[in-house]
Amino acid sequence: MAGELPEDSPGSVRGGGFLELLQNLGREEILEVLSQGFCQPCQACLESRIHDYISNKRGSSIALSADDSSLLSSETTPLSSNRVREYVNSALNGYSVSSSPASVDSKQHLSKRPGFEMLLNDGLGKALLGAENGLSEEQKEQIRVSEVGRKKDFVHYERIGGKATNVIQGLELHTKVFNAEEQKTIVECVYELQRMGQKGRLRDRTYSEPKKWMRGKGRVTMQFGCCYNYAVDKDGNLPGIIRDEEVDPLPPLFKQMIKRLVRWRVLPPTCVPNSCIVNIYDEGDCIPPHIDHHDFLRPFCTVSFLTECNILFGSSLKIINPGEFSGPVSIPLPVGSVLILNGNGADVAKHCVPGVPAKRISITFRKMDDSKLPYTFSPDPELSGIKPFIHSSPSNKSATQQSWNGKSTVGYSSLVRSPNQQNQHQNGTSSGEHKSEAVKTSSNSFLIDTDNFPPLGSSNSATRSMVDRVRSKQ
Repeated sequence: MAGELPEDSPGSVRGGGFLELLQNLGREEILEVLSQGFCQPCQACLESRIHDYISNKRGSSIALSADDSSLLSSETTPLSSNRVREYVNSALNGYSVSSSPASVDSKQHLSKRPGFEMLLNDGLGKALLGAENGLSEEQKEQIRVSEVGRKKDFVHYERIGGKATNVIQGLELHTKVFNAEEQKTIVECVYELQRMGQKGRLRDRTYSEPKKWMRGKGRVTMQFGCCYNYAVDKDGNLPGIIRDEEVDPLPPLFKQMIKRLVRWRVLPPTCVPNSCIVNIYDEGDCIPPHIDHHDFLRPFCTVSFLTECNILFGSSLKIINPGEFSGPVSIPLPVGSVLILNGNGADVAKHCVPGVPAKRISITFRKMDDSKLPYTFSPDPELSGIKPFIHSSPSNKSATQQSWNGKSTVGYSSLVRSPNQQNQHQNGTSSGEHKSEAVKTSSNSFLIDTDNFPPLGSSNSATRSMVDRVRSKQ
């Protein structure tokens, strides 16, 4: 933050609120503190609070008078200037100065402030210089990663081949991967691409906008990286990747999204997507029951924007009416979330999206099977060698390495080309490991509530370690 007050002593302030501290300052001391300057977001926040205070107290004037300074009395004994600087620095940073873990937990860190969006300089947001109060990119990224919700324990048993099988094993839901500002940037990019398609500035097979001839039909689609054929076309091409057909390459912003998905361990570095399909839904549009073609490897993922909707899973999904389906498992997809499809969740259970309640955008990222790559395809150097983010804390580093190198990682099996190849590719996790759990037949409904997505690491130990490091540098 511009104008941050220097720290003259390592002492800490315990007890008392920020307002109590101000009450103990004289008029000149308050002016001296305020004269040091603030970053733009803090200045706007302070100005807004002053206006709100005056509006509530006096109902009219928007300028402080001598009467308004009575709450900030100069007659009380002020604290030392060193402790004032220390406390103000900590308050503006959003952290407690106390070194005790309980005190750290009692303060919401910077990204928790109302209306605050912590942005990274990775091309997905428009970060303001100094808006995060001098935090390094690594520190900001560590905070953002710690806030991602990761649910990997989806369970629904059905009888498959006479055996009780968890048909949604391998599904993962990662929430808060993209914040509101980043979602806005991505949605604006999608709409710009749609305008380009409408003006004929994209390749023929990249953009498709069929007429809406019935409810649930007619969503806009855009394909990048490869041309996928949904059904036998007029040229006799079967469903799958058409290798001799060209579409536009992945847009730069989409590549930044892919980098984040790999860096934040949403997708494994062994399965970096090189193609995607964008779906733009109007109210009532849907996707019918299906299993994704095995021209694409597992896992793959879909990212949700604009409107939360449900996705249904089950070995058998019923079509009730146009755009209306029923199935045993319903999972809500919050905006900014990423759903991973892998294992049985990708190859045994079908999935569908019933008619959406409002405008929605989804982007599905997939990696093509090497044997199905378009003839003109060449690897993108930007998407090679992406390394997962590793916390700088030694204990966290060893834990993350263990989760990626050992069998404890959930849902990240090796690449799977077809159901009958899963045994030789997967990392040892199978539906048989869950036999001791209660068996649920397809007649039982299974609804995952949005409250079931806890943030990664409920103890926030990684964030506390980062906070300690920030304090030590002040």
